[in-house]
Amino acid sequence: MARTFPELLIEARDPLSKEALFLLKEAALEARRLYSDLIDPAAPMPTNQPSRPGDLYLIAFVDGNPVGCGALRKLDDRAAEVRRMYVLRQARRAGIARAILVRLEEEACLLGYETLLLETGNRQGPAMSLYESYGFTRILPFGPYVNDPTSVCYSKPLAG
Repeated sequence: MARTFPELLIEARDPLSKEALFLLKEAALEARRLYSDLIDPAAPMPTNQPSRPGDLYLIAFVDGNPVGCGALRKLDDRAAEVRRMYVLRQARRAGIARAILVRLEEEACLLGYETLLLETGNRQGPAMSLYESYGFTRILPFGPYVNDPTSVCYSKPLAG
């Protein structure tokens, strides 16, 4: 049964903030478990890049605690990539990821983007189900994902 969090707050934050880096570390640890045969355990943990014009980093909070995140990364004047989508395991199935996607789409429209692109891993079935139910359609891998056999890529046109 899905839970709801009426006290959900989604705010734009610095991708280098402690909350953003905490969520990134949690996402990276989960990815290492899912792809343990592909990710070297000694590999350095990822980090977030600073925001540039046209970028946005959102963090979802419940009772003041960070529980999820999502970001827009400008690809060009017409398209942005949805990045860093992640919700802590204990906060899943409560609509938080969908709420983050809604806010990212609203902000993308305000920034003048016409298309959203995203990439996820082929072992992340719940993420793929979310994106498809939200109106993203599968496309061929783009950019840095072209030669990655684990990448599943999506696109969604924006209403504007």
